[in-house]
Amino acid sequence: MRDLQAIADRVEIEALRGEFTDSAMSRDYDRFANLFTVDGVWRIPGAAEFFNRADIRAGIERLQGGWEFFTQSIHPGAVELKGDTATGRVYVEEFGRFKDGRSHRNYSVYHDRYLRTSDGWRFAERVYEMRYQDDSPLLGEAVRPNFGLNPAYFR
Repeated sequence: MRDLQAIADRVEIEALRGEFTDSAMSRDYDRFANLFTVDGVWRIPGAAEFFNRADIRAGIERLQGGWEFFTQSIHPGAVELKGDTATGRVYVEEFGRFKDGRSHRNYSVYHDRYLRTSDGWRFAERVYEMRYQDDSPLLGEAVRPNFGLNPAYFR
């Protein structure tokens, strides 16, 4: 790949996908919603569908509010560039425990459509496809960080 614009586009799209996970994990719901176009769509078939930034913002807050703890890891998939649009996939591993004590683990794929905007690449649509689900009880416990132990680590 020698096209510098294509390389830059791929780096920016990968950053967008990372920001999605980071904003969800850090519960920065405004940042999360702004990763989508104004009329962006986020679909979790069988669970939820959101059709604009305001709905996405309210939806992620509601969904995250049900978890005692939640983790998401992503693994890069394909990206196909088509000028100011692109498509791609991201492979996802999630696990956590709901506040009601139920546990959940899954392996999934996000099917994405991206759009270049004046603010950079954004999700036009994300569709979640669960490939494996396990609701067996998680035997461990959530660890609450104590950042006071070694503040130099976080500088």
